Amino acid sequence: MVNKLARVPAAWAGAALALAAIAVPATAHHSFAMFDQQKIMTLKGTVTEFQWTNPHAFIEMDVPGAKGTVHWSIELNSPNNLKRQGWHRDSLHRGDQVTLRMNPLRDGKHGGLFLDVRLANGKTLDSGLPKNGTPVNVPQV
Repeated sequence: MVNKLARVPAAWAGAALALAAIAVPATAHHSFAMFDQQKIMTLKGTVTEFQWTNPHAFIEMDVPGAKGTVHWSIELNSPNNLKRQGWHRDSLHRGDQVTLRMNPLRDGKHGGLFLDVRLANGKTLDSGLPKNGTPVNVPQV
């Protein structure tokens, strides 16, 4: 009986260590270096989906252009932070006509970091991020 009890604390310690190893990556956050925060692009188009998801919400939208419609995926803050800024799960809907400002991806793909959006009714929803070229979460050299 003593041997079984002696093994219990070691088993619990091993389980705790395994849980800690799993939890550390979950708390990590990516850098914003993938976005060109010196550039601000304005997109006018139609919301195809508003993803109210963790760790980041996304606005999916189609933007008409001279060469046809281009699909864009715009990354926002977390739903928790967006709620504190007045956003709701139903702030945007499929089919909404919007004018959106964002910092584009550096690699030229059709995506970016959300800055603000103006809805058809004139209401503006903001990110709370700087819009003057000041980088977010990027060391300045």
